[in-house]
Amino acid sequence: MQFSHLHVHTQFSLLDGAAAITNLLYKAKNDGMKAIAITDHGNMFGVPRFVSEAKKQDIKPIVGCEFYLARGSRFDKTKSNRDDEKNIFHQLILAKNPEGYRNLSILSSRGFTE
Repeated sequence: MQFSHLHVHTQFSLLDGAAAITNLLYKAKNDGMKAIAITDHGNMFGVPRFVSEAKKQDIKPIVGCEFYLARGSRFDKTKSNRDDEKNIFHQLILAKNPEGYRNLSILSSRGFTE
C-alpha cells in the first residue's frame, strides 16, 4: 500500500513546524512516497519552493493550508469572539487542481487582510 502524508507543517508554520522543505522532500523520496502535501498554519508561503523542489525530486506536490475558523462573522473583532476556545477551530483544505490553488490563495490572503 502506498502512503502519502497529507498533513505536514514546514518551517513556515511558526511554533508548530520545523521541517525544511528540501529535507522534507528528501525524506519523502527515501521513504518511497510518490506524493506529499504541505499544510502550514494559516499561510502558503512555502508553496512556490515546495512545488519547485518536489518536481525536481519527481514527487507529486499537494498544496494545502490549515485555516483557522471562528464562529460568527470575520468582521466581529470583539474580544469575547476571538478568545473563547469554543469559538476557534482548524480546517485542513487541500487543492484538487489549479482553481483550488487559486481559491486557497484567496482565502489565505483574506486571512491576513480582513
